[in-house]
Amino acid sequence: MNDLHRVEVRFTARKPWTPSSRRLVAWTRVALVQGGPTAKGRVRLVVSVHIVGARRSRALNARFRGKDEPTNVLSFAGAGQLPSGERDLGELIICAPVLAREAREQRKSPTAHWAHITIHGVLHLLGMDHQTAREARNMETLETQILETMGFSNPYG
Repeated sequence: MNDLHRVEVRFTARKPWTPSSRRLVAWTRVALVQGGPTAKGRVRLVVSVHIVGARRSRALNARFRGKDEPTNVLSFAGAGQLPSGERDLGELIICAPVLAREAREQRKSPTAHWAHITIHGVLHLLGMDHQTAREARNMETLETQILETMGFSNPYG
């Protein structure tokens, strides 16, 4: 089931540090498989993961969210059903410098933080959100469960 979903990774930034494409693909696939009813269907999902620098993240965040600052992850819904029969779930834009800063400030390992934010973004693509306290609690619980299956500790605890 893990190979059911297709994940494409692009880098336009790699500094100060980024995990390998292989790790990003693995984390994304685990989140797709464990992320909810949509992910557990037989439809092959396609997700793009694009690693960017602060300038690109800031421009996209300003344009689409009205916030003139770089952010850790942006999730953009995909085109839906593709002629191939696959479903384009969407694209994650992850900012390498922001993740590095957050990991330092939160005293987390960079690898654990990257895994967490990747999973967080995938759950957004699957339709989860954290606008209300209940949504946030549900999303955080699922993130923690998924991370624990991969050997990472609770990022909120």
